[in-house]
Amino acid sequence: MVKGVARRVIVVKSPDRRLFEQAIFIVKEDAFNAEGVTAEQVLAEAQRVADGYVKRNTGLGRWLRRIPGPAYAAAGAGLATLVWSLAMFL
Repeated sequence: MVKGVARRVIVVKSPDRRLFEQAIFIVKEDAFNAEGVTAEQVLAEAQRVADGYVKRNTGLGRWLRRIPGPAYAAAGAGLATLVWSLAMFL
């Protein structure tokens, strides 16, 4: 909790209310002092981060993260073998 200090915040409504209603981003003091950074760009970045969180934690993204790395390696090796085998017969 922040007490006694004024902070700039951005509140982003969730595109998918199953996980959260809104996300609150505390903006750095010098965020708008950087050369070429506008309030619209900061807001767009906050929306992009919130959308990315929802995509990673729902549906296919959540399922794919549960697959262990060796399974991806085995699937890639199997696919490469299949493609190589098909290329030999053509």
